[in-house]
Amino acid sequence: MRPWPTQFSPLAAALWVALGCTRPVSAPATATARDRLPRSNILREDYAGSAACAPCHPAAYQAWQRSPMHNMTRLPAGAQVRAPFDGTEVRFKDDAARLESHGQERYMRLRSEQFGEHLFRVTKVIGGRHREDFAGVEVAGPGPGAPAVGVPGAELILPLSYIFETASFRLKGYSVMVNERPGLRAGGVWNQTCVLCHNTYPLFGSLWGALHGPGAPAYQGETVDRVMPADRRWSWRVTDPEAMSRALRAEMRSLGVEPLADQPQGLLAASARTLRDHLVPEKLVEVGIGCESCHGGSREHVARNEVLPSFQPRSTFLEARPSHTPGDAEWINRACARCHQVLFSRYPYTWEGGQRRRDPGGSHITSGEARDFLLGGCSSRMSCVACHDPHGPEDPRKLEALATPAGNRVCAGCHPQYTEPAALRAHAHHDPAGAGGSCIACHLPRKNMGLGYRLTRYHRIGSPTDRARVEGDRPLECALCHPGARAGELVASMERWWGKRFDRARLVELYGSLDAPVLGATLARGKPHEQATAIGVLGEARSPDAAPGLTAALSHPYPLVRYYAKAALEQVRGAPVPIDVSQDAADVRAAVAHWLNPGAPAPAVVRAKRSGAIVDDED
Repeated sequence: MRPWPTQFSPLAAALWVALGCTRPVSAPATATARDRLPRSNILREDYAGSAACAPCHPAAYQAWQRSPMHNMTRLPAGAQVRAPFDGTEVRFKDDAARLESHGQERYMRLRSEQFGEHLFRVTKVIGGRHREDFAGVEVAGPGPGAPAVGVPGAELILPLSYIFETASFRLKGYSVMVNERPGLRAGGVWNQTCVLCHNTYPLFGSLWGALHGPGAPAYQGETVDRVMPADRRWSWRVTDPEAMSRALRAEMRSLGVEPLADQPQGLLAASARTLRDHLVPEKLVEVGIGCESCHGGSREHVARNEVLPSFQPRSTFLEARPSHTPGDAEWINRACARCHQVLFSRYPYTWEGGQRRRDPGGSHITSGEARDFLLGGCSSRMSCVACHDPHGPEDPRKLEALATPAGNRVCAGCHPQYTEPAALRAHAHHDPAGAGGSCIACHLPRKNMGLGYRLTRYHRIGSPTDRARVEGDRPLECALCHPGARAGELVASMERWWGKRFDRARLVELYGSLDAPVLGATLARGKPHEQATAIGVLGEARSPDAAPGLTAALSHPYPLVRYYAKAALEQVRGAPVPIDVSQDAADVRAAVAHWLNPGAPAPAVVRAKRSGAIVDDED
């Protein structure tokens, strides 16, 4: 048997958030700081389950039970479900889905021209902050005792999401930047998709791809640093190769597979494939996100309170090797980035003019916030929990208040020089008591696509005057608050106020002219994620001049952008837009033409003409 390598390529660091325990404990007088750390907190036997936290931490435990994060995955029996399983029928192109209830069970019935008819009993409800997704088992009919159809026990991801913001359904895939899909079908096996981030599983299982390195079998939930710039990736060191081998074999056996490989890379690859193919809900530590998803395995702490949950992964055979000496805040942020590091789908672009597949910039959509935060300049001293409540449901009013001058207290701990109004005015060149006096307004701009149809904050803390943003991205971030501004005037102000110089030729490439309105030019010339930002801002500004561009975007190649365009156009018009943007792009264009000019052919007539059917143009 070949020896284990003692150093692996810097691919991953899976760390968890820990605020420490709130109940004071008394350590023995002879105890050292190291004595108070757990020996191990990444293996299955290290986990105690969230219920073990309740006796000592009742307030935090009860708040956590109500948290959307904890309820990221839940069993439908007894769960609060907002989607209407009351016979509601949802049309998508030529297909339909009917949401039904029979007794205490919920079902989704799919009828598809291309994929046939299928009935699924809902077995998992996923999400709960902005939307609900569903997984289910195909059955021969409704009611208890109906036999399963297809692969026994296979829970498939169902094709509809319920969006709270609009109380409406959307194709699940259209939550990210994917191209148009042909119809309704279940796809993806639940325990092979985003299961490890939406549930509680030993952290050790998330590390195997990183330890294996290039060529590792892909599996969902793998924690990797490959979407971080090379200088911010961390490494791992195996300190006891034989103990590592024993731990891998033990985890494979717990999943019902007898390990055959005996060489290091082979055993890691076999473990990854086993987790991908054989994980069942019974082998999770918990369904949903438990306390130990963030705090790490805490069985030692439950047994002896003086042993505290550690911010760091602890093991007798493995240690994290940061590129520098991190403080508590950075361990916390790396913990959040274990799941909130996503660059969704195969969409090729990132912020800062980056490409997803080569040293990418920041993500354009929700669920990449923690990774984006690590890319910025504040993550070594400020943690995610400075702004976000890690235990309970977040109050939107508190988050909104952070984006006012009153919220500057979060930044003042490291930047006390800007607490005085005169100093803040000189720095921001805006009224320190007004919207322009908010640190977050400029340094965490609202330019990312949320899970609803509203823009959210981009968490890579930087400046709207950063050259990579000014010359690499549209729109100029100052235009997010000044929607009618032109490119040349904004850049001239930035240069005058902050002593910067920017490449005018590059700006002309981006906007077509220095006299072009930034948002209008972004909508006309931008990359899709840039267009979505412009669409969101133009809608909030209720700019009537934007209506033609927003109307054209209703048939955008990326369906998610269509939903943003529809929401923005409704804001501009102050009235609903009666267009189903989930249909084929050609049908959407026909529906728009008929809406704007009732004399134009209706979509059904246009579709029939395309198919060669005989139609009556007067219908």
